[in-house]
Amino acid sequence: MPLTCNIDQRGRTMRIVIGAMIEGPGWLLLVLKFLGKIEGDWPWFVGAAAILGGMFMIVEGALGWCAVRAMGFKTPI
Repeated sequence: MPLTCNIDQRGRTMRIVIGAMIEGPGWLLLVLKFLGKIEGDWPWFVGAAAILGGMFMIVEGALGWCAVRAMGFKTPI
C-alpha cells in the first residue's frame, strides 16, 4: 500500500525542521559519551532514540506523509 500525501507544504517543512532539531542533540549526546564527557549508559539509549525519532520525522516531511494523521488524528499543522 503506497503512502499517500496527507500533509501540506507547511506541515512538511515543520516536520523536517523539528526532526533536525531532535536529531542534533541526539548526535551531540553520542559524541559527548564517546569522548567520555558523560557518564553512564543512558546517553547511548537517549541519543539513539533521538536520532531515530528525528530521522523518522525528516522522512515523514520528505514524503509528505504523517503517521499520526494516517491513524486518523487531526494535527493543527
